[in-house]
Amino acid sequence: MTRLDRLRARMEATGTGLVVLAPGAHMRWLLGFAPHPDERPCLLLVGPEQAGFVMPALNAADARQHTDLPFWDWADATGPAAALEAAVQAIAPSPRRVSLDESMRTDHGLLVLDSLPNVARGFASDTVGALRMVKDEAELAALAENARIADLAQAAVRAAIRPGMTEADLADVAMATFAAHGARCEFVIVGAGANSAFPHHHTGSTVLRTGDAIVVDIGARKDGYYSDITRMAAVGHLPEGYAEVHAVVDAAVQAALAAIRPGVAAHVVDDAARGVIVAAGYGEYFTHRTGHGLGSEVHEPPYMTATNTMLLEEGMVFTVEPGIYLPGRFGIRLEEVAVVTATGARILSGLPRDVHVAG
Repeated sequence: MTRLDRLRARMEATGTGLVVLAPGAHMRWLLGFAPHPDERPCLLLVGPEQAGFVMPALNAADARQHTDLPFWDWADATGPAAALEAAVQAIAPSPRRVSLDESMRTDHGLLVLDSLPNVARGFASDTVGALRMVKDEAELAALAENARIADLAQAAVRAAIRPGMTEADLADVAMATFAAHGARCEFVIVGAGANSAFPHHHTGSTVLRTGDAIVVDIGARKDGYYSDITRMAAVGHLPEGYAEVHAVVDAAVQAALAAIRPGVAAHVVDDAARGVIVAAGYGEYFTHRTGHGLGSEVHEPPYMTATNTMLLEEGMVFTVEPGIYLPGRFGIRLEEVAVVTATGARILSGLPRDVHVAG
C-alpha cells in the first residue's frame, strides 16, 4: 500500500473528503518531494480517488520532473483562484470536511477556505500527521543512521573542549563533523557556565572557563530525517553540586524510558520523568515537556506532555529529554531518541549519558 493509499484510508476513517497540503514536511513524506515554497500558492489536493497540484506556472516544468500527478497551473497575471476552483471541482467537488496543512501560509489557507464555504475544517495533523507518527523500517533505518552521525559529532565536540575556546568554536566542530558525514546541521545549542541554564540558549562568544558545565544539544538532517541528542560536559572539573543534579536527570531519563510501551498514554512518560525530578526537590526547575516526536521534522507529534492522552504505538519515535535548570549556576539536560517497540523502548544513541570532563 502506497502512502497515498494509506492517506485515503485515513481520510475515510476520519470523514475527511479533501486534504490540502503546502510544500513542507507533510508533502515530502507523502510524495517524496516538495516544490520550493514562496508567496505563490502551490497546493497539493488529495481527494477520495484523485489528487493533483494547484501549481504556479513558473515552477511547473521543474515540478513535472518529480511527479505524474495532474497540474492546474496558474500565471502571475491571472492569480490562483480559478485554478484552485477547477482543481477542487475535479478532485473533491463536495467534501464534508477539509484537512488543511497546519504549516500553510495563512493567506494560502484563507484562499482554500474561501473556495470551500460551509465545509467542516480540520488540520492535516489528524490525517497525514497521524500516519507520519508511526515509522516504517526505512524511516527507522534513516533515523538510526542520523543518530550514529550525531554520536560522532558529540564525540568530536567532547574531544575538542579546552579552556579559552568559545561556545561558537565548539559549534563549528559539530557542524564540520556533520558535514563530513553527509548530514546538514540544522541546529547547535552550546551553553557554557550559567548559559547552560537557558534551555534554548543562543550559542555565542562566551569563553569556556575551568569549572564550567557545558550543555551540547545538536541535530542534523540526512536523507530527509533528523537527529537530536543532548549531552553534558565540564571544563577541568565539575561545578559544585553538579554530580547530584546530573544523577537526578539521568534517573529521570531511565524512568521515562522504562514507562514506554505500546498502549501507554504519552503523559505517562512525562509523569515518570517529572516524578523523579519532583521527588528530588527540583520540580520547579524542570520547565518544559519531556519529549517530542522526531522524524522528517525535528519537532513533530507525539509530544510527551503532562496532558497528552494519546496512546503510544509500536514504531513511534520521540525524544526523552528531561532537564533541571538552576539560574545563575548551571543546567543539565540529557536527551535520548526512543523507538517504541513491541515490548518497550529502544534508544538510538550509543553514547553514554555520563558527564565528560575535559580540558
